[in-house]
Amino acid sequence: MIKNNYFFKNLKSVFIVAELSANHNNSIETALESVKEAKNAGANAIKLQTYTPDTMTLDVLSDDFKINNGSVWDGETLYDLYRKAQTPWDWHEKIFEEAKRQNIICFSTPFDKTSVDFLETLGNPIYKIASFEINDISLIKYVASKGKPIIISTGVATIDDINLAIKTIENEGNKDISILKCTSSYPTPLEQANLKMITDFEKKFKYPIGLSDHTHGIVAPLVATSLGCKIIEKHFILDRSLGGPDSTFSLNKEEFRNMVKEVRNVEKAMGVVDYNLTENQKKSSQFKRSLYISMDVKAGELVSENNVKSIRPGFGLHPKYLEEIINKRFIKDLKKGTPLKLNHFK
Repeated sequence: MIKNNYFFKNLKSVFIVAELSANHNNSIETALESVKEAKNAGANAIKLQTYTPDTMTLDVLSDDFKINNGSVWDGETLYDLYRKAQTPWDWHEKIFEEAKRQNIICFSTPFDKTSVDFLETLGNPIYKIASFEINDISLIKYVASKGKPIIISTGVATIDDINLAIKTIENEGNKDISILKCTSSYPTPLEQANLKMITDFEKKFKYPIGLSDHTHGIVAPLVATSLGCKIIEKHFILDRSLGGPDSTFSLNKEEFRNMVKEVRNVEKAMGVVDYNLTENQKKSSQFKRSLYISMDVKAGELVSENNVKSIRPGFGLHPKYLEEIINKRFIKDLKKGTPLKLNHFK
């Protein structure tokens, strides 16, 4: 249950979302098992898509409605793709209930106002605006009016699209927003991921940034985590042999579990900005350089670079004093290997 007004800003660690999308393969049993396995893999949330083919497009065979953009769906009509890929609405309640049993957040992407109304009856806690709906201002305004956290995906967005979407949400009094870097290419070649935009997003927008990733493997999520992303969304499938529209760029449960583990390791490695030494660093400091007597000396001899050297370990005088003490006189006999102290000379 999302209980605060600034869910994304209050995240203590990366929020990892398993995107179910069409990977249920038209089986409610597979959908429910996916919820369980996403939780077992370490996901914080599982995300659905709530639409019917008629809420997405028209059942028309003209070229306008055929996919021809170099994706894995080329040759299909939009209507046929969405008919095959939809998550039936009468499954949603069971999926939300299973997520509650598994203690994993379940939320969805709506594609029209009727799907928003439907999701509200299920207590949907977070809304996502899909990349291709970022210019549907009426939908964004309606979603924002529900007062829930909103994730904006930007796969086909111009800077003006992003700014208008943010302004629309803010005008409804909703400022619980996150923005996902996304490349709407399925799958996305690594060289088109353009993850440097994450740091630019952080400069341009005042909201938490995340990544919606369609590349193969887990390189992009790990880099995104190192760049400060607060949300990682990745397509999840029980087994790619199930097939389906999104299977080729989805992680199976073992791969997803490995991604979660490595994201958490990156978080650990990133740490915090802190110039204070840890206890282990303090112990290791004994191996820093310091000034030592490098040959036996007698009282009255001059300090020189022949009889005093900056060496490891670090129990002697700080090396910064070396030039200052040159030509001073030792006041006692000292053996080679003695750590130099201020009271050894005058």
